[in-house]
Amino acid sequence: MKTLNKLVAIALPALLLAGCELGSKEQEQVGFRGTAMVQISDPDSKAKVGDIPAPPYELTAEMIAGDRASTAYENVPVLGNVSVDEFNYLMQAMTTWIAPDGSNVKDAGCTYCHNPENMASDEKYTKVVARKMLLMTQNINATWAPHFSKQENAGVTCWTCHRGNPVPVNNWSTAMPEPGTITGKKYGGNTPAASVAYASLNFDPFTDYLAGKDNIRVGGKEFPTAASQAAIQSTEKTYGLMMHMSQGLGVNCTFCHNSNNFAKWEDSRPQRVTAWYGIRMVRDINNNYISALGDVWPANGKGAYGNRRGPHGDPLKVNCATCHQGINKPLGGAKMLKDYPALKGAAPVAAPAPVVAAAPAPAETAAAAEAVKPAA
Repeated sequence: MKTLNKLVAIALPALLLAGCELGSKEQEQVGFRGTAMVQISDPDSKAKVGDIPAPPYELTAEMIAGDRASTAYENVPVLGNVSVDEFNYLMQAMTTWIAPDGSNVKDAGCTYCHNPENMASDEKYTKVVARKMLLMTQNINATWAPHFSKQENAGVTCWTCHRGNPVPVNNWSTAMPEPGTITGKKYGGNTPAASVAYASLNFDPFTDYLAGKDNIRVGGKEFPTAASQAAIQSTEKTYGLMMHMSQGLGVNCTFCHNSNNFAKWEDSRPQRVTAWYGIRMVRDINNNYISALGDVWPANGKGAYGNRRGPHGDPLKVNCATCHQGINKPLGGAKMLKDYPALKGAAPVAAPAPVVAAAPAPAETAAAAEAVKPAA
């Protein structure tokens, strides 16, 4: 027994030093040698993608060119401009993506959103939400191409987030309020949480950065002051968000940053620009689509399908892990969008404010990069 205890005592530190996740790993050098610019990935990550549902059936050009859905059905303000065949095709796909028949979801299939006695009525809040989410998906695909690879048919569908669940598995709401006692109040930190990859950092970096308007301002050259908004609390919250992004995408810090100078935009990898747009895209989703539904979301304990709000009453929202689910490219880069043209949406006349803000570009000059350097 003593020998066994000694072996355990020797092996345990070795396991801890080997990393938090067991199993084989792959590494790729993405920068100059000797600069710690290496990506470590899990070769089994592709298994996280799972089976991607095939289209319900072949959607031909003749079907897309048929009569519009608005001429055959009542109350279709979002998809009334697509053909009847394409409308039915997308509705069938959505039941598989969100509330498939045979699942343990109450009223699975079409009746998850629709009243079977009157398919045009809106008394089920899930139908109102689905309509808003369709608009959101079209907006993402039409507006936020800078966050994607800019390749044809790169974008999202309902499956990207839902994966067969009415509510995406990875979601968040403003954290539970802390007790007012001296011993219980930790000011949002010192409680390792899954939201920040179990680091002892602020466990709610999302409310301010992914729903609020706060920008990351902890990478400047000047000494932190009150005016620079770079207090230690902001720094911890920033690192909490970065830990979430690393875990949510299954990458390490040098996927975006140059290990020589994490703050320097000019030497950062192009992926940092993609992430810059991603933060603003998530804000757009959370503020202009999810939170914008307001009282459409039932109060906790009042809905027929489980809670849709957090402890503060705000709705469950999205973060990086909602789409990515531990993989750099959601669904391993599969381009589902090509099979669902109705979700591509139309390019807006004027892009939302976050898109036209001065985002850094990979080939940006040093002077331009200096202006946005503190931002994330």
